[in-house]
Amino acid sequence: MTYYTYILTNKYNKVIYVGFTNDLKKRILEHKNKKYKNSFSGKYNVDKLVYFESHKTAQAARKREILIKNWNREWKNNLVNDMNPDWNDLGWML
Repeated sequence: MTYYTYILTNKYNKVIYVGFTNDLKKRILEHKNKKYKNSFSGKYNVDKLVYFESHKTAQAARKREILIKNWNREWKNNLVNDMNPDWNDLGWML
């Protein structure tokens, strides 16, 4: 099984959300459909996938999520910029 660490933002690229999952397509659809309206991503309309990476274990994906969450905003921006310099929604790739 493959696990993913991912970064979402809002349409203005002002808010960053970092998460992990074993089903990236399903999880992104949950964010886009506001399945959890009272969650951070629901409150701040964070549903644009701008970065993701795959891992072989849930532990590795979770560890990376925690690491990225502890980074400052500039480091997170640089990570996204390396993969997706225009900050396009990558959800179509799923």
